[in-house]
Amino acid sequence: MAKKTDIALLRCMGCGSLEPSPTADFRCSKCRELLEAVYPAWQKRGSKQPNPVALKNLWQQRRGSLDPLDQSGVWRFRELLPILSDLRNAVTLAEGNTPLYRLQQSARQSGVERLYVKHLGMNPTGSFKDTGMTSVISKARELGVKWVACASTGNTSSSMAAYAARAGLKCLVLVPQDKISVGKLSQTLEYGAVVCQLPTDFDGCLSILGEVVQQASIYLVNSANPYRLEGQKTAAIEMLEQLGWAVPDHVIVPGGNLGNSSAIGKALLELHELGFISSLPKVSVIQAEGSRALVRTMRETNGESLVSVKAETLATAIRIGSPVSWRKAVNVLRSTGGACEYVSEQEIAAAKAQLGAEGIGCEPASAVTLAGLYNLCKQGFVKPSETVVMMLTGHVLKDADYVIRFHSGQLLPEASEAMKSFCNPPIKADANPKSVIEVLERFTNERTGALV
Repeated sequence: MAKKTDIALLRCMGCGSLEPSPTADFRCSKCRELLEAVYPAWQKRGSKQPNPVALKNLWQQRRGSLDPLDQSGVWRFRELLPILSDLRNAVTLAEGNTPLYRLQQSARQSGVERLYVKHLGMNPTGSFKDTGMTSVISKARELGVKWVACASTGNTSSSMAAYAARAGLKCLVLVPQDKISVGKLSQTLEYGAVVCQLPTDFDGCLSILGEVVQQASIYLVNSANPYRLEGQKTAAIEMLEQLGWAVPDHVIVPGGNLGNSSAIGKALLELHELGFISSLPKVSVIQAEGSRALVRTMRETNGESLVSVKAETLATAIRIGSPVSWRKAVNVLRSTGGACEYVSEQEIAAAKAQLGAEGIGCEPASAVTLAGLYNLCKQGFVKPSETVVMMLTGHVLKDADYVIRFHSGQLLPEASEAMKSFCNPPIKADANPKSVIEVLERFTNERTGALV
């Protein structure tokens, strides 16, 4: 059982003051900036400072353990997220432990030989949100709250509903009406959430929820809650472990509400400061063209003030125009020297199909990483000799309608011929062997499409 002095403190991103009792919306009571979890005990020499060699060995040993906490790809690294006074409050679905795949075709297309994807969509509910939800719902249970709540484009809601159900908590979800995929909505309903569909976008839902948590006894679990980002940062720790602790040159992350890029960057900065790694990768954030709030923020204000946009993109998971964690993401870009770019709808769809052609499915928002990589390579920011890891954040079945519409040619009718070469529509055939064999013969010499 941890001592109070050993666990996380919350510090304002703006004025730097410590917040002893966080506000309902997890903003500083003085300047209204977001809070972040910090660990003063790590700054002191002695037994409280993490020992890189010892912990790397311990984390590896835990992989063979039958303890539910050790089987979690989040709580296995619990020494770097000491947010609970009592680990018996931890709520886990064996999240994390997601695969790292090396790409072949995309490596040839981009010219980057050592190209990997870390597929966070292989989490229990199909998205990276689970790694953060295990930590924030665990904290909620330790605090004794009865209700938790989120605004969502789909992934957060399904993850929160699952973990709340495991914890025995009730949960409220606010989603944009008719702007959430059926797959994500069905998950949320299945896990017993109270779902309110509002005639507004995600940013509107989040704004309304901000008022609700001020007036009702309910615990916010969106990424403004710093305890959620503590769980999400373990994806970076696990990635490094899978690479044998060899630091890649680049880590590329999709940009929506910017909690994930902030969490991954926070992990890398902490690991570097504590001596787990000797160098930092460049963390780059890629957004959809119609939701490029961070891109505009960096280019128009040099990251000093948020430029909000009216978000429009078929990649629903990142259809966010006023990202809450923008300042944290700006800090990550500055601290690691990363890039911030946007890609078009056609580039997203083509990149998604390219990944699918390698046997790796993902939701559209994940594919912005590969689309962005091609652009970063053209700019010379990413070099052929470098090692790149792209974060895929959602499972392919999260947005199955997008997939069907793409392969039937209905998603983007104006698509280029190169992109159309990836379309793979179902073929109608007569119910007899001859008809099926004719289809086989027609495709015997089929040439796989290539992304240009």
